[in-house]
Amino acid sequence: MLFSYRAAGKDGKEYTGTQEAPDKFAVYKTLHAQGVTPLSVTESDGKRRLSFLSFSFGGAKMTDRIMFAKNLSAMLRAGLPLARALAVLEKQVNDKQIRRTCTELVERLAKGESLSMALKSYPKIFSNLFVAMVAAGEESGNLAGSLQVVADQLDKSHALTKKVRGAMMYPAIILSVMVIIGVLMFIYVVPKLTETFREFNVELPLQTKIILGVSDFVINHYAVLILGIFAVSIGFIGFAKTTRGKSMIHALILKLPVIGPIAMEVNSARTTRTMSSLLSSGVEIVRAMGIAGDVVQNVHYKAMLAEAAEKVQKGESIQSLFVPRTDLYPPFVGEMIGVGEETGTLSKVLFEVASFYENEVEQKTKDISTIIEPVLMVVIGAGVGFFALSVISPIYSLSENI
Repeated sequence: MLFSYRAAGKDGKEYTGTQEAPDKFAVYKTLHAQGVTPLSVTESDGKRRLSFLSFSFGGAKMTDRIMFAKNLSAMLRAGLPLARALAVLEKQVNDKQIRRTCTELVERLAKGESLSMALKSYPKIFSNLFVAMVAAGEESGNLAGSLQVVADQLDKSHALTKKVRGAMMYPAIILSVMVIIGVLMFIYVVPKLTETFREFNVELPLQTKIILGVSDFVINHYAVLILGIFAVSIGFIGFAKTTRGKSMIHALILKLPVIGPIAMEVNSARTTRTMSSLLSSGVEIVRAMGIAGDVVQNVHYKAMLAEAAEKVQKGESIQSLFVPRTDLYPPFVGEMIGVGEETGTLSKVLFEVASFYENEVEQKTKDISTIIEPVLMVVIGAGVGFFALSVISPIYSLSENI
């Protein structure tokens, strides 16, 4: 749960902020541990944007988080102290939540907290990957470099997501327009033809009867239709949120003819790039695999990476865990990981694998955009032809009777 709090410091100043916690008592305990006196703790409304619509996490857009990391890295490289860099950044960013977070981060740093520890209090803005990279940068003394790496990682991941969604946007718009036009035809055009056919008592072919039947149902039982669509949508969303539902849907996505291979390559790119970024910053392999499991969205990849992290901790090689899982990762991934382990250049090899699959996804999304247009034209033509045939056939019968 998300809580908003007001607290007073030892210097008498009042502080405000938000914190994730299971209950209010946990927030009070954390504030006392930080050396401040809590004045009030209230449950936040926790308004969240849908990530698939706005690329946002708890109100902070992905682009804003990328700019936060890039700008902070640039200012640190220029020689600015961390607290001053955050204060300057607070004046530059447009997102209100990140601006408020910058102010709170400066206050936490003044109390002696490290940046990575402070970032953990904002899980909706800064992911485990972000926090781990910052912690690695602090330990190695190269915070600016780690921030630049995480900015590049987020940028690549964001670009990959945009390419895939961009390829799906065109057919989604076309199909939506087709559905809207079809509904309008059933409501306004078909009823007029129905009156004409009934007036002349014409024997109608099967396809025409289907068209007229659908039109009658849409007009006379629109409430049932709307409620049915609403109930099915709610039921599907509820099922998709269950463990079994996620497992089935995510497995189905990987088996679809065109989408499946792209989904596999997207997850392969995210896994290898995340692990490469973390390893290059000095994060241990077990933790890197665990964080990679947080980055991927498919539950089967999450489970595989969690299991792999446990086995690697027990001494098994990474290659032996990836090679058999050709249902999730192409054979190329496992073989390249083996090369990286043998040569001691795992981070570099993973980076090259990630770049390879990102280029593959980019090319395939371009190909889909090229192929989907004629396919949609065929689908639209088939729909229009069926409708025209259903209308013209009885008209010919009517003219013969006359």
